[in-house]
Amino acid sequence: MEIRHLRCFLAVAEELHFARAAERLHVDQSPLSRTIKELEEELGARLFVRTTRSTQLTRAGRLFLEHVPRVFAALEQARDSVKSATNGFHGQLRIALSDGITPSRLPALLAQCRKKDPEVEVRLCEVPLAQQIKGLHDDLYDAGFSMAEDAGDGIVVTPAWQDELMVAVPARHPVLAFKQIPLEEVLHYPLVLGDPAVCEGHARQVDRFLRKLEPEPLIAQRVSTFDVMMTLVSAGLALGLAGAAHIASSRESGVVARRLAGTPPMLTTYLLRRTEEPSEMLARFIERVAFIDSEDDHGAAEDASPT
Repeated sequence: MEIRHLRCFLAVAEELHFARAAERLHVDQSPLSRTIKELEEELGARLFVRTTRSTQLTRAGRLFLEHVPRVFAALEQARDSVKSATNGFHGQLRIALSDGITPSRLPALLAQCRKKDPEVEVRLCEVPLAQQIKGLHDDLYDAGFSMAEDAGDGIVVTPAWQDELMVAVPARHPVLAFKQIPLEEVLHYPLVLGDPAVCEGHARQVDRFLRKLEPEPLIAQRVSTFDVMMTLVSAGLALGLAGAAHIASSRESGVVARRLAGTPPMLTTYLLRRTEEPSEMLARFIERVAFIDSEDDHGAAEDASPT
């Protein structure tokens, strides 16, 4: 079995169309069909059911598809490790980011890693949560950040940092009359929220907060990215609910961040890692995560203290 076999299989499995897969790979359709036949003969199983109207994965094909992307991920990481060593690094931490995490502490954390461990390269990988969890089990990642509280057996989940849930408001919106917006005012307007299929943990935490409210909120749309959320808010179509860091990083000029009245609800980002004893590099990284969060809490306490 060669890499070309896997590359061809992946293209057909994703396109479910031999002609489109051949075009994507810049090959003729006949050589592509021969390559898939070679792979099926080696595996001793049909991977596709092909008719004049459609191409579908067989059960064996679906099972094979679960493994092939991890092969390419491992190859990519091997290539990155060589590049890292060539660039003078003596180690690498592979950190996965998933689930709409709030990025408020990430820049300071990476700066600390660069300052304290300049010989260690920190490589960030943006992946869906399910892929992060599987990658942690398969040793494709050393650790990851998510907003999901439970990652199943074999994964340790610990709070990393918190970020205030705030309201993203269109410029010149009536609720801007409030410096801190009462919840009952928020519920007068349609909301745009994160899509649970893409940012499951973030959506779950926001939904848990909204379930406590009456009347039930009017959710105008669920979106996959915070950029799209802020675009809809800027257009005046809805109010958005997101972490303060997400709103602050928005490129939309017509969006204003407002705090909610009363005790501010907080969104939690979690650190995920395998249950086994961490390496020295990873242990130092975990310590820095705790330090960054405690340092921020200390600063917040000083800011909140009377002068």
